[in-house]
Amino acid sequence: MAEEDFSHSNSDRWSQVRQLARIQGWRSWLSILAGGGLGFLSLSGLCILLAPFSVANQVNVLLHTVLGWAFLIPCAWYLARHVLRYWRRPLSHILILGYIGLAVLFVCAISGIVLTFQAAVGTRISYGWDTVHIVTTFAILTFVLIHILLIALRDRKAREAGDTSLVPEAAGHFGRGVLAVTLGSVVLVVLLAYAYRAPLLHNELPDDYSYKYGKDRPFEPSLARTASGQAMDVRLLSGSQSCGTAGCHEEIVKEWEASAHRYAAMDPSFQKIQANMAQQNGPETTRYCGGCHDPISLFAGAKNLFTAVEDLSPVKGYQEGVSCLVCHSVRQVDVKGNANFVIAEPPRYMFEIEFDEKQSETKRFLRDFLIRSYPRPHVNGLSKRLFKTPEYCASCHKQFIDKQINNVGWVQLQNQYDNWKESRWNHPGEPQKTIECRECHMRLVASEDPARGDEQDYNRTVDDGKHRNHRFIGANQFIPALLKLPGWEEQVKLTEKWLQGKQEVPEIAHKWQTGPAVGLEMIVPARAKPGEKLEVKVIITSNKVGHDFPTGPLDIIQSWLELVAMDQQGNVLYTTGTVDSKGFIQPGTFMFKTEPVDQQGNLIDRHNLWEMVGVRHRRALFPGFSDTAEFSFQIPVKPPGQHRAKAQQITFPLTAPPHGSETLHLRARLLYRKIDQYLLNFMFGEEAGLTSPVTETASDTRIIEISESKQTAASSRWVID
Repeated sequence: MAEEDFSHSNSDRWSQVRQLARIQGWRSWLSILAGGGLGFLSLSGLCILLAPFSVANQVNVLLHTVLGWAFLIPCAWYLARHVLRYWRRPLSHILILGYIGLAVLFVCAISGIVLTFQAAVGTRISYGWDTVHIVTTFAILTFVLIHILLIALRDRKAREAGDTSLVPEAAGHFGRGVLAVTLGSVVLVVLLAYAYRAPLLHNELPDDYSYKYGKDRPFEPSLARTASGQAMDVRLLSGSQSCGTAGCHEEIVKEWEASAHRYAAMDPSFQKIQANMAQQNGPETTRYCGGCHDPISLFAGAKNLFTAVEDLSPVKGYQEGVSCLVCHSVRQVDVKGNANFVIAEPPRYMFEIEFDEKQSETKRFLRDFLIRSYPRPHVNGLSKRLFKTPEYCASCHKQFIDKQINNVGWVQLQNQYDNWKESRWNHPGEPQKTIECRECHMRLVASEDPARGDEQDYNRTVDDGKHRNHRFIGANQFIPALLKLPGWEEQVKLTEKWLQGKQEVPEIAHKWQTGPAVGLEMIVPARAKPGEKLEVKVIITSNKVGHDFPTGPLDIIQSWLELVAMDQQGNVLYTTGTVDSKGFIQPGTFMFKTEPVDQQGNLIDRHNLWEMVGVRHRRALFPGFSDTAEFSFQIPVKPPGQHRAKAQQITFPLTAPPHGSETLHLRARLLYRKIDQYLLNFMFGEEAGLTSPVTETASDTRIIEISESKQTAASSRWVID
C-alpha cells in the first residue's frame, strides 16, 4: 500500500511539474515575442505576396526584413529551449507537427537570410530562393498554426473536464500577448507609411495650356496619350541614370546613353527644326514631333509656349529623349503611327523619384533594396510581351501628316513597319523564318544584367545569359559624334559596321545571307577600244535590310552611287557622285532620296514637312529588290605623252596592265550620310563647318583592257594578282 501511495504521489508531482512548465511556457515573454514575431512575419509575408503595390506595402517589406532579423535570436533561443524540453517525450501527433513546423521554419529563415543578402549587395534576388521562402511561409502557417491550435484545444477540453489548473488561463495570456505583438507591428507599419512624405507630383497641364485641337485631345497632333488622360509629372518618366547607378542595369544604361532613343530630343537638328515649326505654325504643332522625339516634355505640357528653343523642351528630363521609363511604360499601341500609343504611370518605389546627386546614401540604399527585394511590381509593371513585337515599334516608326499639319490632307511619310510587314522577312506564325525588328536592331549580347534571359522568346531561355542590346544600332553615325555622348566612339563604330553589313548576329545568321547589307555589282565589258563609248551598269541590291533602304526621313538622308574611272597612271577620266570640300555632292548623281513638295510645288528642303503635300521624286530599295544605275562616257584617245590631271582626293589601288595593254580602272561605291549639306548649312550656318560623315556601305571594282584589237567579250569580273 505504501508503494502505491508513493507511486501515486510521484505521478502527481510530475504532473504538477509539467503543468508548471506549460504555464511558464505560455507566460514566457520569450514565447510571446517569438509567437508574435512569427505572426507578424507570416501576415506581412502574405501582404507582400498578395496586397497591391503601395507605400504601406513597401514599408511592410522593410519592416518584414528588419524584424525578421531582429526575431532571429529570440526565436532561435525560444525554439532551442522548447525542443530540449520536449524532445524526450513520447511522440504524438502534436509533437510531430511541431517538429515539421520547426524544420520548415529553419528553411524559411535560411531563405530569408539569403534573400536579404542578395537584395542588399547583389543585383537581383534568386527566384528559386524566393519560391522557397514563399512555400515555407505557407508551410509554417499550416503546421505551426495547427500545432498551436491542437494544444489550445487539448487544454480547453481539460478545462471542460474539470481541470482547475492555471494552464488555460496561461494559454489565453499567450494568445493575447501574441496578438498584441502582431498588431503592434502592424500599427508600426501604418505609422511609418504615414510618416513617409512622397514627392508631390504635378500631374496637371499648365493653366495657360492651349487646347488647340480640343479639350479631349490635349497632346494632338501627336496621337500619344496617357492612360489617365492627364499630364504626367516629369519625374515619373525620367531618371534613367538611376537604373544604372543602382548597380542593376549598368550595362543597358551604358548602351542606351549613346543611342538615338536617348538623344531624340537633344539632337540639335531636331531642336532647330522644332523651333522653325513653332515659329511658322505655332508651338502647339510641335506636339506632333514630341510624341516620338520628346515625350517627357509633351506629357508635362511643355510644348505650349515659344520664345526660344528651350521653351519647347524646358523640362529637366528632356535630355533623356525616349527614356527607359517612356518605353517600358507603354501599355497599348496602334500601327497607325505618329506615336499612337497609350502610356501609363509606371510603378515608382519609395525614394526612387527623389533621386539626384545629393540624395543620401541611406535613401539610395533603401530604394535599391526595395526594388530588388520586392521586384514583382517592377518586373510586371515594366516588362511586357508587347515590347517584343514589331507593332510596338510601329507606333513611332511609321509617320504621316494630315490636315492638322499641312492644311491639305493625309500624306504618308516614313513607314518602316509596313515595309517590313510586306517584305520577305515577315512570315506570320513562323518565327524560325521571320526576322523582327528587335532581332536586328537589338541583337543579343552576353550579359550579367538582371534582365538577362527571356523564356518568352521563341529561341531563348530564362538562363541564356544574354540581353537585348539597347544601343538600337541603326544608321545615325553623325549625332552621337556631334554631341560627344558617353560611348559615342563605340556607337559610331558599330553603326558603320552595321551599315556595311559586317555586324554578325549569330541567332539569325541562318535567316539571311552574309556580305553587305546593300550590295552592288558593276557590269562592264572585259575589253574596249580607245575613243568608243563605254556603257557601265551598277546593280544595287537590298540583301539584309528589313525595310526600305535608305529609310527614315528621306528628305534628309542621302545614299548615292559614286563612280570613278581612272587610267593606269591614276589620271581621272570620269566621275559622278563625288563630294566636294564643302560637303556637296556632285550634281547629277544617282541618289536614293525623296523630294517632297509643298502646295506650290516648291521643294521641301529644310525638313519643313508641315508644308508637305506630296513628292515629285522618290527612290528607295524595297527589301530583297534591286535597282540599276546606268552610266556612259567616252574612252579618250590619249596621244603619247599627254596626260590628264589627277584628282588627288580620289585614290584606289591600281593594277599592272595585262600583256602590256592599257587598262581602265573603275570603282563604284554606295555611300551614305545622315544629313545633307544644304540642310546642315541652313540649320547651323555655313560658318559652323559641320559636315555629316560619309560611310561606304559597299563597293566594287573592275579593270577593262583598252586595246585597238578589241575582241568581243561578255561582262565579267577581272581579278588580277
